Order: sequence, then C-alpha cells, then structure tokens
Amino acid sequence: MKENDLIKALVSLNEKAKKYGINISQEMSKLEKKIGLAKSIRKYDRKKTKDAWDQVKLARNIERPKPQDFINVLIKDRIELHGDRYFKDDKTIYGGIGYFDDIPVTFIGTRKGKNLKDNQLYNFGMPNPEGYRKSLRLVKQAEKFKRPVLFFVDTPGAYPGIASEEHGISEAIARNLFEFSSIKTPMISIITGEGGSGGAIALSVAEKIIMMENSFLSVISPEGCASILFKDPSKAPLAAKSLRLTATELNKQKIIDELIKEIVPLHIDSKDGLSLLEKSIRKHLKEIMALNSDELLNKRYKKYRKIGF
Repeated sequence: MKENDLIKALVSLNEKAKKYGINISQEMSKLEKKIGLAKSIRKYDRKKTKDAWDQVKLARNIERPKPQDFINVLIKDRIELHGDRYFKDDKTIYGGIGYFDDIPVTFIGTRKGKNLKDNQLYNFGMPNPEGYRKSLRLVKQAEKFKRPVLFFVDTPGAYPGIASEEHGISEAIARNLFEFSSIKTPMISIITGEGGSGGAIALSVAEKIIMMENSFLSVISPEGCASILFKDPSKAPLAAKSLRLTATELNKQKIIDELIKEIVPLHIDSKDGLSLLEKSIRKHLKEIMALNSDELLNKRYKKYRKIGF
C-alpha cells in the first residue's frame, strides 16, 4: 500500500471514530509509531491544520487537484474556447462552455501543473494579460447568451514578468474588475487552492464566492508580506496569521459566502470535497438564477459595499 493510501485510510478511520464519539487516539498513536508515519498523520489531522501557514502549505500542495481537475469532473460536454481576440491564447486560463447538471454554463479556471513540464506550460498558474482578456471575452459572451459563469481559481497571482507589464497586466485586471461588476448574468467564484493578490481577485467579482477549506485568499502572499513589513521572508508564517487569509477567517468576516469542508485534504482524497462542492454550486445557482438582472446587480453591489464594515 502506498503511503498516501495508508494515510488516507487512517485519517478516514479517525474521522469516522470522532463522528460517532469513539476515542481511538491511543490506538492511532500506537499505529502511527508502528508504521513510522506519525509526522504525516499529524500533518493531515484537521485540528492541527487550523494554523494559517499549515493551510497555505496545503493549498499549495503539488498533488492537490487543480482547477482543470474540478472542471473536468463537474462540467460535462465541455468545449474549450481560445484566444483574447487581441494578441494570443493564454494557456494558463482554461475557459469554455459546457453543462453543470443540465444547465449550460461558461467555465473559467486557472490551470496549474502537477509536474515541472506542465507547470512550465501553464506558467505555474500565473495568467498573462491575455488570459484576463480571454476571461472577459468569455464572460461577455455568457452575458449575451444568458449563461451563468463558474470561475475556478488557484493562482499565486498574475504573472509579474516584463512582457506581462508591457502588455498591460494592471489594466487587464482593472478592466475585469470594472466590467464584471456590471455583467448581467449570474457568476460564482470558487477558490480551490491559492487565491493570490489581484490575479485571483480579477476572477472573483461574483454574487457568490465559495472556498474549499484548505484554500486561502489574500491581497499578497505571506512571503511578500513578510518581506515588506518584517524585512524577513522567513516570517511568512507570522504574516499568514496576520493576514487572516484562510477560508475559515474569511467566512467569519462574511467576505465569502460558503466554506466547503475537507474531511480529508483534497490531495489525499478529493471525492467527498468535490461532492460537497457540487451540492453547494447547485444550491447557489438555483438561488441567483431566480433573480432578474436588476436584482442580480444590486446583490453584487451590496456584497462588495458591505465588506469592511
């Protein structure tokens, strides 16, 4: 049995025992010591992953399902659409049309790789300006044909390279924020892993924002914050705590609309998490698709106006 499979089985056993009020902590401890996986089991214990920095590391886990994995499971009969109609196609942004249940939707996600080759292809999940312009094109198309939009976000942020700056990355992000605020079609944004800076916010102007439990959303990375405020990148764990970037904190502050529990972290077993997410999307789509365009825009406006009060 592979180590991940073994960890998965033990974590599942522990969770089931807790559910039925059975204390097996001593037995678990003996098993951990016997098989030499104490460190791994502790790493994946839900009580011990409430620390902000631990959740940042879980969100970045290379084995964690990427937005394209969520899309491939939840959206059927997909047709991928390419290009921003200005310059080129950004492979980081995976967008197109398909069906969620029997509802035609537009899907947009930030691709990431699980190995070096794919990460190079997808620019390590960092979109260029062309990616944001492609997203805007697809959202406007969705508005025209009255399709809801589902965003799947997992990005450390927009690409900060010279070419990106030359092609107007700041303008592209700002344009999305401006245009999405008045788009007359339902939109839901799902943060599946990293929600880094303006690169994530540019795909998160929506009636509903849903976050997986071990994801985060922040105006800056913990390392970047630590470098600026503390002049020491090694203080990233402290910065992560100070930023209140976890899904739990953001849910408490009502910045997001729902937190999807991960009974077992998604990189160990994604089945339960995906099932809960599917139910959540179905519930929220039913609610916002019942609104007319004026009600929709008013709901979106009020959502963002009340943040910080």
